[in-house]
Amino acid sequence: MQHDDRCYPLFVGVTISVPRGSMDGVTSPAPLETERTEPAEEVFAVPEPDVPWVTIVHNDPVNLMSYVTYVFQTYFGYSKDKATKLMMDVHHKGRAVVSSGSREEMERDVQAMHGYGLWATLQQDRK
Repeated sequence: MQHDDRCYPLFVGVTISVPRGSMDGVTSPAPLETERTEPAEEVFAVPEPDVPWVTIVHNDPVNLMSYVTYVFQTYFGYSKDKATKLMMDVHHKGRAVVSSGSREEMERDVQAMHGYGLWATLQQDRK
C-alpha cells in the first residue's frame, strides 16, 4: 500500500495530516478565510503603580493604653518603644498607621485588630 500524505482542513486554522485513501467518501467543509483588520496603532492601557494600603487603628474610649501597646507588640512584633509610640499617636492624634502592604495583607491586619477589640480600618496610602 502506497502512502501519499496530504493535509486536510479540519477546522479554521487547524489541519490534520492523514494517509491517502483513508478519508475516502468523507467530505470536509471548505476552509473559511477571514480578513483581520488591525488598528493602525495599538493602544495599551498603562496600569497604575500598585499603591500600598495601610491599616489604621483609631482611638476608642474602651481599651487601655497598656492593652493597645500589648496588641501592637504581640500581633505586629513591634518593640515596646515602637508599640508605645504608635499607641500614643492613637491616643493623642486619634489614629495611627500601624502597618502597610497589599490590600489583602491589610484586610487581614484589620480583621486581627477587630479580633483584639480595637477599632481599625484600611485605606490606600495616597500621599
